[in-house]
Amino acid sequence: MLKTTRRHKASRNHTPLLVSVAESIGSTLGSIAAKADAAQKAMSRSDVVGKFEREGKKLVRTGKRAGQKAARNLAKNKTVRKARRTLRRATAKRASNRRAKARK
Repeated sequence: MLKTTRRHKASRNHTPLLVSVAESIGSTLGSIAAKADAAQKAMSRSDVVGKFEREGKKLVRTGKRAGQKAARNLAKNKTVRKARRTLRRATAKRASNRRAKARK
């Protein structure tokens, strides 16, 4: 059996002091942990902000898709194609008239 140098137990009058020191250390660590948790939550994105960002992106995607679909439909539309042709002809006529006047 090993011999220890200490033969006496801690006296009863020291016990309350040790308990109060331990409680103090525990409460200090708890408050530090709470502050660290609060700081982490403050730096991270909140649910509301994330939801607004997602909804905004979704709205932009929907708008882009609608614009592309409208452009495709306009390219295929017979009336629109005819109007474009008419405009091109009118523009070409105006340009040729200007050139003709410039020659005179």
